[in-house]
Amino acid sequence: MLFEPRSGRLAAWGNALLAGLVSPDEAVLSIVGEDAVHRVEGLPGETGPVGLTLALGRLRALGVSGLRVALPAPGHPLGLSGPPEFNARALEAEEAVVAVGAALGLVPEVSEAGPAGDAHVSVTWHVLPVREAPPADVPSLSEAERELAEALREATEVLTRLDVAGSGPVAEAALSAYRARAEAGREALAPGYPPRAVRVLALAQRVDLMVSLAYENGHGGAVAASEMAARAEALRPVERVARRALVAAYNSAVEARERG
Repeated sequence: MLFEPRSGRLAAWGNALLAGLVSPDEAVLSIVGEDAVHRVEGLPGETGPVGLTLALGRLRALGVSGLRVALPAPGHPLGLSGPPEFNARALEAEEAVVAVGAALGLVPEVSEAGPAGDAHVSVTWHVLPVREAPPADVPSLSEAERELAEALREATEVLTRLDVAGSGPVAEAALSAYRARAEAGREALAPGYPPRAVRVLALAQRVDLMVSLAYENGHGGAVAASEMAARAEALRPVERVARRALVAAYNSAVEARERG
């Protein structure tokens, strides 16, 4: 699962730009993050890839008033509304952005070149037609917050029951990075998002981190194949809740504007 999906950055800062809360340069810098470059391909009226600044301006001219996030997984088309071609591309990428006000969606394609730890990462956002319909299975912020509180308890119980150690070099490095990020006060969402969305996003990321550590930090006491399968089965609903909450948080600015 994605700890900070690129679709989340594009939607959050794109929404802030569309609302007039940030400058184009600030939005693009925040969307690109640590990547080298982002390009957008397939925009109506363009014959080839264009930069993010031009692309965001063109989307506004096409009538786009907001951006929503989709984080689909096999059997769970979270945030998608079709058609099948777009859903398949989004599922392959495990994320997508869906425009509000124009029947368009954007799916990222990530390319890396160079040695590990010093890779040059470029992202191409492919613009595709989407079906204008309510997105699948997206909860409200209040629903997501309630689900997350329960999921956090459940994840803790599952990891304890399955004897998944929360220590070791990998776990400690991940936890240290998470704490450093929080202490640095890095802006979790762009301007224009309600405080509850920031809270839900932070909690979803915490649950996501616990699930990721459970999968990546060795086998713990679950040494048998049956026990490893039991771990995956027990954590699947927790992971699903975290993804639903991430989508609810990123989409909350659009939902708030639509409610007036």
